[in-house]
Amino acid sequence: MPRVERIVLGIDPGLANTGWGVVSQQGSRLSCLAYGCISTEASTPLAQRLKTIHEQMGAVIERFHPSCVGIETVWFGQNITAAFATGQARGAALVACAESNLDVGEFTPRQIKLAVVGTGSAEKDQVQYMVRKLLALDHDPQPDHAADALAAAICYTTHDGLGGTGSSGAGGLGAMVAAAAIARDQAASRAATGSGGAAGQGGSRSAARAELLAKVREG
Repeated sequence: MPRVERIVLGIDPGLANTGWGVVSQQGSRLSCLAYGCISTEASTPLAQRLKTIHEQMGAVIERFHPSCVGIETVWFGQNITAAFATGQARGAALVACAESNLDVGEFTPRQIKLAVVGTGSAEKDQVQYMVRKLLALDHDPQPDHAADALAAAICYTTHDGLGGTGSSGAGGLGAMVAAAAIARDQAASRAATGSGGAAGQGGSRSAARAELLAKVREG
């Protein structure tokens, strides 16, 4: 099976905060290139907020040149008004992805948690912890929107990139996730006995790109 080498963008959509994360995949090895969060103010007109998300996501894509993207689907179990707002932000981000012809994988929150932590009912701090371990970071990615975006990118590498359940050809990634999950459980067990626990287009884009790249945090 050929070695998989690609750059994967992950997106955690939200009208107020859209998290993004960029992961490099070299076979079974994953590393974080950068992550961040696109924030918009509630006082800003909706159309302008969506424009900001679209332009700044386009700037991320232009900077890191991913070939594919993993994006979280809208969870309709939440407040319906919030769900519609998230859906609008998600659409703005997806348009930026379509403009660069990225392959898109759409995953539910449960699928992402299952791929990263090993259980679909994982808590946010568990997701952050596992993202840190899988990407060999020396810190927990913050804010949690960025951590969730990195998790979506990791989820893409464990799927076929189309939201299915097949293998992506990532080699030993599944074993790595399983090993990390075991480490998480062992850390939780030590915490329970008193030891330390787990830590948790063109000119119109130029201004947005400059603003975003000033905030980019290299992984």
